[in-house]
Amino acid sequence: MHQVPPTQQQPSTTEPIVANSSSSQTVNRTWQMPDTLVIIFFVALFAAVMTYFIPVGSFETQQVSYVIDGVEKSRSVVDPNSFAYQLNDDGQPMLQPVSLFAGGGGTGFFNFAFEGLVSGSKWGSAIGVIMFMLVIGGAFGIVMATGTIDNGILKLIDKTQGNETLFIPVIFTLFSLGGAVFGMGEEAIAFAIIICPLMIRLGYDGITTVMVTYVATQIGFASSWMNPFSVAIAQGIADVPVLSGSSVRVAMWLGFTLMGLIFTMRYAAKIKAKPELSYSHQSDQYFRDNASDAKLDSRFNIGDILVLLTIVATVAWIIWGVVVNAWFIPEIASQFFAMGIVVGIIGVVFKLNNLTVNKVAVSFKQGASTMLEPAVLVGCASGILLLLGGSNAANPSVLNTILSSSGEFIGQLPSVMSAWFMFVFQAVFNFFVTSGSGQAALTMPLMAPLADIVGVTRQVAVLAFQLGDGFTNVLVPTSASLMATLGVCRVDWGQWLKFIWRFMLGLFLVSSLIVITAHYMGFS
Repeated sequence: MHQVPPTQQQPSTTEPIVANSSSSQTVNRTWQMPDTLVIIFFVALFAAVMTYFIPVGSFETQQVSYVIDGVEKSRSVVDPNSFAYQLNDDGQPMLQPVSLFAGGGGTGFFNFAFEGLVSGSKWGSAIGVIMFMLVIGGAFGIVMATGTIDNGILKLIDKTQGNETLFIPVIFTLFSLGGAVFGMGEEAIAFAIIICPLMIRLGYDGITTVMVTYVATQIGFASSWMNPFSVAIAQGIADVPVLSGSSVRVAMWLGFTLMGLIFTMRYAAKIKAKPELSYSHQSDQYFRDNASDAKLDSRFNIGDILVLLTIVATVAWIIWGVVVNAWFIPEIASQFFAMGIVVGIIGVVFKLNNLTVNKVAVSFKQGASTMLEPAVLVGCASGILLLLGGSNAANPSVLNTILSSSGEFIGQLPSVMSAWFMFVFQAVFNFFVTSGSGQAALTMPLMAPLADIVGVTRQVAVLAFQLGDGFTNVLVPTSASLMATLGVCRVDWGQWLKFIWRFMLGLFLVSSLIVITAHYMGFS
């Protein structure tokens, strides 16, 4: 670096130097959105503080049966009239404040991260979802190592010059339909791995990818007429004919899908025109760097075709298994793992990117490592629920007390306000219990009889549940699928919040209008 000799320095030059320094300090002092882990930490701290003021209570459970597709199913749910506080020796409601540390497998405040990471089972959050993320991350690490996706994207772009805008409506609609028909959610993580590089090469960004994959599935999930994991279970528990009211819900799905599509396409068009306006412009640089050396005359041979056919066959296999055999996280992860092995063999045989057996193994590990950050966030977020006592209705917990008190509050409101507050309550409660079926089992046994008391139809209560449960999955950091999809697309949750709050406000207002209108129309 050239330095100015002391004899050439003029007093006047010090002023702009000072001004620049001051300007730099001003920029450095600009408020920044806290890291996602910081936000989760303070939410966990707030949850721990609540345990010092809110007594614990529990419900008794009972079995309810319902029929779906001609098959009788049963589920354990809470008895709405059985809530009771845990009492101390003086007969007063008992507090169970969270300690700083807890031994013997308990959950103290400084235990919440570890306990959250190992909570649940292979069937769900957190440990099941975390392992699912690592396995599909590794499997798609092998896929990406072959170079097939990279080359295929370039060929696709080359063949569809001028028609790129069709990708967004087609992909968005398909994912929304998947969410509506078979509760697609976690599966969006795998697709985002492939679609994100495509979107960025088309001139869009990582946020657009999250919108057309995960957000689209949740729009379908929330407005579904047949989702087996939310509306069907909620109707069965509420003793409403399963899959009834489908004509209204189909129209609702079309409306919300169109709403999401318009929002996404307007944002995408703005980013394509001015990429620097992207909320994820900086983090997208990773994908731009990896794509910088690609050429339009890249290799695409029989090995690449076999890799693509393997991916398509795996997706078809998984859809069949989910719809016909109710496959969930363990089975889906296993199919993606098998896909990774087959793709690895094809890559080695056809020498795609000079793959060897060792390179396949390294690619699997590297792909899995990309999931570590969202996996940590998923586990820590799950720990918040443990601080509140867990989601087991039979165990005394702060969460059960909140659930019971909310029901009592809603029951004292005018009927239209009760209907609206049911929706608001379900949206807030979803922060703690993001599982659609789990939330239905906890809340619908309370909301259904409560609806009878306040003059709201049970069908409206189900509508309030599905809209409140589904849409907030787009926002809450406790949603494992959201955090994993954001991680795959390298979008920080803080960046996501800055972008999505306007859309969430629109969803909230439209959903509120739908619930209120449905109440006045006597939807049943």
